[in-house]
Amino acid sequence: MEVRNCKNCGKMFNYIGKPICPGCEKALEEKFQVVKQFIKDNPNASINEVAEENEVSVNQIKRWVREERLMFSESSMVGLECESCGTMIRTGRFCEACKQKLGNSLNSLIEKPKPAEPERKKKEAARMRFLDN
Repeated sequence: MEVRNCKNCGKMFNYIGKPICPGCEKALEEKFQVVKQFIKDNPNASINEVAEENEVSVNQIKRWVREERLMFSESSMVGLECESCGTMIRTGRFCEACKQKLGNSLNSLIEKPKPAEPERKKKEAARMRFLDN
């Protein structure tokens, strides 16, 4: 079992894939729910307004948007840049066009199974065979 210090509070905890302790993770999840409700109630709020009103960093809000946990409305002026082409998007890391391109390029890299070829019988010299009794 690996023990680490929490990235937020510094407490030691059993590390299981997340760099923060269960207490901080729970507090962060509660903050997320508050921010989500705030965005739902105030769809035209800027990302800075959301951060200030809810005492959450702008980077944390962007992280939630990149993880596709948060999404801003179409009427909102808030947006992030696609990591590939720079187009403004409302959630995630890539725009739909870039997602499609990435999917197609990954599919082309995967080797598709080839249909099994029927076994070819070896040509044997024509000879007479006898069965033993």
